Amino acid sequence: MLGGGRSSEHDVSLASSASVVAGLLEAGFSVRSVVIGHDGVWRDEAGDELSLTPGRGIPEIDVVFPVLHGPFGEDGTVQGLLETLDVPYVGAGVLASALCMDKVVFKELMAQAGIPQVDYAAVTVGRWRDHPEAVLRELEALGLPVFVKPARLGSSVGIARVSNSGPSTLQAALDDAFRYDPMVIVEAAATGVEVECSVLGNRDPIASSPGEILLAGGESGWYDYKAKYTPGGMKLVVPARISSTAIERVQALAVEAFQRSGCAGLARADFFVDGESVLVNELNTLPGFTATSVYGALFAASGIEYVELLSRLVALAVERHRFERGHSF
Repeated sequence: MLGGGRSSEHDVSLASSASVVAGLLEAGFSVRSVVIGHDGVWRDEAGDELSLTPGRGIPEIDVVFPVLHGPFGEDGTVQGLLETLDVPYVGAGVLASALCMDKVVFKELMAQAGIPQVDYAAVTVGRWRDHPEAVLRELEALGLPVFVKPARLGSSVGIARVSNSGPSTLQAALDDAFRYDPMVIVEAAATGVEVECSVLGNRDPIASSPGEILLAGGESGWYDYKAKYTPGGMKLVVPARISSTAIERVQALAVEAFQRSGCAGLARADFFVDGESVLVNELNTLPGFTATSVYGALFAASGIEYVELLSRLVALAVERHRFERGHSF
């Protein structure tokens, strides 16, 4: 088990890790926990630093289950290290992890495939500092409200909903997002309901029954950090209260986005659904695994309970490692 990490989502990762460890133990696995500190150092249960040698794996570990969120964990960096160690690990590889972590690059890939999504604009910190008036004029085309997000973070960290037409509100949201990332994405608000769908597998992935997110704040609220990680902050309705045609469309697009991104093991796809219109929002390659997390809950509602789900993910990691090592480099 690999948890913690250098990102602002360190504590969320530790909460997810605790849930996964309990599930793996219940499934009969022997679990060794490794925590990556805020300083980036890997330490074992005793707090001792680990010394790792490329090509030698990790002592006493057959499969790594990274439960890491955000930069230096979900973005391909740790995956690259695990590849050099030559150890099987749960989840997407280097390229897919980096691609899905970068909301701008992911949306550009989906656009190339003709997959419907919300309108958006990317802003770099350099351009914002040098030409703020021009940036604000360009963002006017998205209308209001808009969501301002760091391009390469998760768990709704640094995200703001801007509904006030005054430029100072948008400026403040951009400045805050740039605290976390030199690239920011600004998305037009979508109508309809927020729907999520879990995906499981390698070459032949399956999609869960989609679930609908209901917020404690009602229709005026949005799925922010507090709603995600506070008990009672949101309610998951499974199956989502959308048409059968929209459900099939959500599942098909979840699998397509998973495959086009080159994902493996697991991912959670997020959508906006309004009638028969289905828009892809993003794909999370290492979604949360806490008690309130959606990924496992969707598969539990689809007939795959949490402990079985974890066992399948470990098996998929071994399967992918063997498959990839069967090819010459």
